[in-house]
Amino acid sequence: MRAKLSTTFQSLKVRNYRLFATGQLIKLIGVWMMFTTQDWLVLDLSDNNATALGIVIACQFTPVLLLTLLSGRLADRYDKRFLLMIANTTWSVLSLGMSLLVITGFVQLWHVFVFAALLGVANAVETPVRQSFVSELVGTPLLPNALSLSAATFNSARIIGPAVAGVAIAVFGVGPVFMVSAFSSIAPVICVVLMRAAELHREDLPPIGEREPARVIDGLRYVARRADLLLPMAVMSVMGLALFNFQLTLSALAKTTFDTGAASFGLFTTALAVGALCGALAGSGRRSRPSVYIVLGAAIGTGFFGTLVGLAPTYWLVVTLLPLTGFFMVYFAQAANQRVQLGVDAAFRGRVMALWVLVFLGTNPVGAPIIGWIAERYGAGASIWIGGLLSMAAAGVALTWQLHRDGARLRLRLLPLPRFYVVNSADL
Repeated sequence: MRAKLSTTFQSLKVRNYRLFATGQLIKLIGVWMMFTTQDWLVLDLSDNNATALGIVIACQFTPVLLLTLLSGRLADRYDKRFLLMIANTTWSVLSLGMSLLVITGFVQLWHVFVFAALLGVANAVETPVRQSFVSELVGTPLLPNALSLSAATFNSARIIGPAVAGVAIAVFGVGPVFMVSAFSSIAPVICVVLMRAAELHREDLPPIGEREPARVIDGLRYVARRADLLLPMAVMSVMGLALFNFQLTLSALAKTTFDTGAASFGLFTTALAVGALCGALAGSGRRSRPSVYIVLGAAIGTGFFGTLVGLAPTYWLVVTLLPLTGFFMVYFAQAANQRVQLGVDAAFRGRVMALWVLVFLGTNPVGAPIIGWIAERYGAGASIWIGGLLSMAAAGVALTWQLHRDGARLRLRLLPLPRFYVVNSADL
């Protein structure tokens, strides 16, 4: 057990990564508290209108769609540590402004839309920079472990944040929860300042006039030539559009389908995050690039259990299924992330990860209003199971294409435990 724990948390032995993970955990707990509270606030201000909730989520992620590729260019051209300080400071100022509006009682629905869009701008800059910065913190040998621990940090916050927010909303109201979130976002700024630049795994940047231009189009051409990068991104784009809108669908499911309170909605999000944390830790021992079949198998599992969640007729059955959905969701996302990051040249890492963030988060502005409309017209459950079926279909098509490309077949082994495995046609 001691050896397993040492392997699982190996990246935390690196001081800079330890600071990075600490700052992210504190901020993300506050962010998930804010997201949970924001969703509840929007439903209150709009008289339980799921379409309004879809619009605010679209406002939040539209900047990701518009600006992320430019952020990837910045990450490949400038000091990522400095960019993170700027982005996180901007997020802190904006979230403080939003919390003051809520506490004073002046908040209106359009205020939420505007601040969601402004926070989205900060997020569009910060996310691809942060994704590509991890390799500079630990180096390539520890990168799979560090990526898994970063996912575990993210999902630990998803467990703690919504659970605390659900109770805090019921006891204190939405205003104090927004304020706590605003102050928690200062932590990454402090932790980045405390890092030792000399211990980062990177080459010194040349003077600005001598640096490569790091054009966005070059990054897109690089990915277009790489089928091993393009396939997981294509599957993620469909799943991000159709299924990965749980921030919207679970709140609508809790409040409109099962008519529950804020604490019960927090339980939905927490149940999903518990499984997600297990999925992140399950991949923490990985030391090499995951195969495409691991990525696609996890994608099919995510779509399958997502479909079951949408079809579940009772509240407690949804709570039971959400951990399995969360497990496969993060296991797929993390394996796909590792496959992309461990297959990319360092000079293109920022732009490639920006494209990854674009297909992972940037599809939300397109998907959220559509999902919100489906939830309002046909019910929140339908918006989930339709997304699950579309995700399974996309993963199935990708699996068929990959098997044909490799000249391989899928086989089922029943003993000692049922499992699918891939064999080459030459071995049949």
